[in-house]
Amino acid sequence: MKDPHEMPGHLARRFQQIAVAVFLAEMEAAGYDLTPVQYAALATVRTNPGIDQITLAGLIAYDRTTITGVVDRLVQKGLLLRRASSRDRRARELQLTESGRKTLRAIAPAVEAAQRTLVRGLTGKEAAELMRLLRKAIAAGNELSRAPLRDAAGERG
Repeated sequence: MKDPHEMPGHLARRFQQIAVAVFLAEMEAAGYDLTPVQYAALATVRTNPGIDQITLAGLIAYDRTTITGVVDRLVQKGLLLRRASSRDRRARELQLTESGRKTLRAIAPAVEAAQRTLVRGLTGKEAAELMRLLRKAIAAGNELSRAPLRDAAGERG
């Protein structure tokens, strides 16, 4: 049997732990209280204004039942607005507030710094190869996830 520390699942879990820790440290240093999922939600609403929570969950590959809590926290922080949809009374449309837009602009350097930190032990070519291989492995396993990535039309990515 292989050493558990050499298994892809263990390495992926460790990289995720490091990625979250680095992101949170950069946010704290910048004076913000945002998690990686909250950032992904804000950035996705910025590029898809008016989307509903279920679409948001698919676009960031997040569990549909848990996305409500993420959105609730962003609304409480004054970064998102949630309104009843004019097309479907059961759906909630999401919009960035001005504070949400300002926050995304203000944290951009910290987000970029976190990404650089994650690949700091790699050359540029190695970092590009890591990204290519991660995208390939994720695409191959997307359907195995409890929260598969979807595009804006609801198609699985």
